Amino acid sequence: MKEYAQRAGEILTDWKSDAYLFGIDEKVLDRTGEYAERFGKKALVVAPLAQKWAEMTIQQVFDSLKAHGVEYVNILDAKSNAPREDVYRIALWLSQIKPDVVIPIGGGSNIDAVKAASVLASYSPSEAVKVLDAKEETASTIEPYFGVGNVTKMIEGTGKSIIPILAIQTAASSAAHLTKYSNITDPVIGQKKLIVDEAVVPPAAIFDYNTTLNSPTDLTLDGGLDGIAHCWEVFMGATGQDHYDKIKEIAALSIRLIVNSLPRIRKNPDDLEAREALGLGTDLGGYAIMLGGTSGPHLGSFSLVDLTSHGRACSVLNPYYTVLYAEKIQNQLESIGNVYKEAGYIEESLEGKSGKELGKIVAEGMIGFSKALDFPATLKELGAATERIETMLTAAKNPQLKMKLLNMPAPMDVEKGDVEKLMKPTLEAAYSGNLEIIPSVQ
Repeated sequence: MKEYAQRAGEILTDWKSDAYLFGIDEKVLDRTGEYAERFGKKALVVAPLAQKWAEMTIQQVFDSLKAHGVEYVNILDAKSNAPREDVYRIALWLSQIKPDVVIPIGGGSNIDAVKAASVLASYSPSEAVKVLDAKEETASTIEPYFGVGNVTKMIEGTGKSIIPILAIQTAASSAAHLTKYSNITDPVIGQKKLIVDEAVVPPAAIFDYNTTLNSPTDLTLDGGLDGIAHCWEVFMGATGQDHYDKIKEIAALSIRLIVNSLPRIRKNPDDLEAREALGLGTDLGGYAIMLGGTSGPHLGSFSLVDLTSHGRACSVLNPYYTVLYAEKIQNQLESIGNVYKEAGYIEESLEGKSGKELGKIVAEGMIGFSKALDFPATLKELGAATERIETMLTAAKNPQLKMKLLNMPAPMDVEKGDVEKLMKPTLEAAYSGNLEIIPSVQ
């Protein structure tokens, strides 16, 4: 696994250069103050202050800020799935403190909430009305910024950038510290919405993979499966794109690192080599979603936030979408099928297999991997009622989530009834586990 880890590190360094400091080295956090100084001498730190596992990490950050003369105020982090209420709380603090930089410490939920809060604190409701044609009743909320490119429109329309973010990642999962995505949850209706914009990419990030040693096992496993979902969904939709070969290398490398490291971590949580491999693999997942976009499984996961974690939801849905689009992704299936076969999750030969048959073999390998981790393989096993399928179909038709339909190997058109014709039977298969009822997209 060392040669794969070395190659992953090279790719990440070529991509982010000195904007990203990472590695299995506790000293990387000692440079937080150095990185913060790039933006100024006043910071707002948003951290899991009440969590024992984070105490040493937070103290190391605080010590580094002090050593570099960076003044800071620290507040409590956002809860899981980045609820809107936490976004508003953090935005209020940003408006009051007016820091040069905001430093979220934690996993994807906290970093996503800070991204959204930085946007909200940077613009007035009247500016949102003027630039984005926002409605008066929602102009003071995060609602107008959901979708693709709205933050960039605000920057261009007002001449003001958002408050810079120095993201301190502590979980190998969503790679929120590297990406243009901010997932925010409306807890009232149990639905996630998404900001997609280059403008919310943190201009600096730090990840000491050692911090993941303190993570609960379920969080570690969920994060790894999220990384696989990022790479596989982007890779499925990459046919014909100019950067196909780059995505192919990133996806195969990332999934190989994750598939081989998660069982080792589950057996021995202190396995540093596996921890590094997992961190590198999920970081590559972040690179993948900067080159392309996730699709159906991520879209479906947004409607399951009240039932399960994001990574677990994606791991349930991905095999079924793999079968749906099998005819369109033959090269991808061969590439990733070999990864699962090498790891022992596919027994039969892939030689001479093609079409939907090949899709089913790879899907069954994915399901076998999930089961080996004691993860659910169907929506029913997640505890979803059959009515949840209609909720997911309704959410799929929301124009603010249209990008997920367009990212599919064959984009779905709501107006043409594709959601009913293609997505519905796929979700029904994901509920029952019956791959045979999934239609084919030629």
